[in-house]
Amino acid sequence: MKIIVDAMGGDNAPESAVWGGALAAKNYGEEVVLVGQEERIRAILKEKGMDGVSGVTVVHAADVVDMHDDPATVLRAKPNSSMAVAFQMLKKGEGDALVSAGNTGALLSGATLYGGRIKGIRRGALAPVMPSSSGQVMLTDAGANTECTAEMLLQFAFMGSLYAEKINGVKNPRVGLVNNGTEDTKGDVLRKEAYHLLKAAGDAGRINFVGNVEGSMVPLGGCDVAVCDGFAGNVMLKTIEGVAKFMASGVKKVFYRNLATKLAYLPCKTGMDEFRGLFDQDRIGGAPFLGIAKPVIKAHGSSNQTAVMNAIRQAIAYTKSGMIEAVRENIEYMTVQAAE
Repeated sequence: MKIIVDAMGGDNAPESAVWGGALAAKNYGEEVVLVGQEERIRAILKEKGMDGVSGVTVVHAADVVDMHDDPATVLRAKPNSSMAVAFQMLKKGEGDALVSAGNTGALLSGATLYGGRIKGIRRGALAPVMPSSSGQVMLTDAGANTECTAEMLLQFAFMGSLYAEKINGVKNPRVGLVNNGTEDTKGDVLRKEAYHLLKAAGDAGRINFVGNVEGSMVPLGGCDVAVCDGFAGNVMLKTIEGVAKFMASGVKKVFYRNLATKLAYLPCKTGMDEFRGLFDQDRIGGAPFLGIAKPVIKAHGSSNQTAVMNAIRQAIAYTKSGMIEAVRENIEYMTVQAAE
């Protein structure tokens, strides 16, 4: 298997992508192609003592897509950028999956333009995993589509359910519709229409729909897949991340207040480290773009080498899972006509 890595994407690129890519090739035994400015990439490989790692190849790309570029046009404006070259390789079949920590909008545009959507899927969805009291919850969509139709939310639900089962190992994953109340009469027109479609799919046994879930229920284990439009999903994701950082900072201040509290912290250290680990994005690595015909994984912008390595692990698992074929097999149940 060959995983293509946009080595110039992200805040810590190219070092994080190069180092993480080499670690992935060494640890997972799959081929990793690092796309970017060749001279810089080879210098980092040499600096890290990994220039001789088996399975690592380099493809030169002179330009870089940065966070300020227009996502809709940058890949055509910069055809020699690392992201554009990586996508061109994916389209030609010169790799099985693509990983990037670069511009999210440009990555979605490239995934749609070069990877293509699975036939029948209206839009690709960004689907990160977050910690919850029941283990993990997948949020879909988390920012790729700020304006959605009820049919799109139905498709997000199906794809999230398939991913949770096939890749995250969740049996019969519970699918919830994020809403401003649990009653089936709650929400705006979009949420009411989506509820009708999701309930029909649940009644038919296609998904395990548990109804509406309020925002507070998502991290408290109310569902395994939380379905929403990209605007609400992104706000929820960033809010949960912010609250987690706020809580961590607050707890640290409590324990560092004086000598007595510092001593009291020692017996709690192992438990606190484990709890912080639940929110460690580097362990997860990245989020898939569901609905794209070829695996594309978005690593977070501040990814270090561990995050990139784990994003590549995700890409390998995604490619081997049969997830994309499973979506194709179920596409007839993901349309308004069939669901109704």
